[in-house]
Amino acid sequence: MKTEPALFVKSAGGKEGFVRDGRPMVVFAGKSNVGKSSVINCLLGRKNLARVGASPGKTTNVNYFLVGDAVWFVDLPGYGYARVSQAERERWGRLMEDFFAESERIRVGVHVVDGRHRPTALDEQMSGLFKSCGCPYLIAANKWDKLKRSEREPNLALIRQCLVPDGSGEVFPFSAEDRTGREALLGAISAQV
Repeated sequence: MKTEPALFVKSAGGKEGFVRDGRPMVVFAGKSNVGKSSVINCLLGRKNLARVGASPGKTTNVNYFLVGDAVWFVDLPGYGYARVSQAERERWGRLMEDFFAESERIRVGVHVVDGRHRPTALDEQMSGLFKSCGCPYLIAANKWDKLKRSEREPNLALIRQCLVPDGSGEVFPFSAEDRTGREALLGAISAQV
């Protein structure tokens, strides 16, 4: 898959701003503190294309990045951790519901989880949303570089058990810091678009 040029195009705060131009979409979702923007930047070979914040919850809208003038990388708002008002959480919930209501546009879902920890109930809900779309489902177990070697296989097994016990998705060890798993995940995405 050609990752150049990669451009931020727009941010949508509601369904009226969603992109509907027929290009395939690679959709990224994950908890607010999981490093989703860093994963996108790593995959695209860029440092600051997707905004990385010092505190969780910087992605508050649906952000669209046009990759190779052919594919959309879509960064969904993070869930779970960010310290925001209840009204803002409800807005995010409506935004996600509206986005997944048009799931026929999603070519592949990339769920970024923290490879160091057991997936949360919210991670399991997001997994269910992706699976309900019928699109290929890929899981990036980020922060892999922070795990001891002895923790790696047990953590992968736990992620598989929690999110894809039926084999309905593929789990990739990933590190946005040292680029572990970049080529494998990019290859799996490319095979679907």
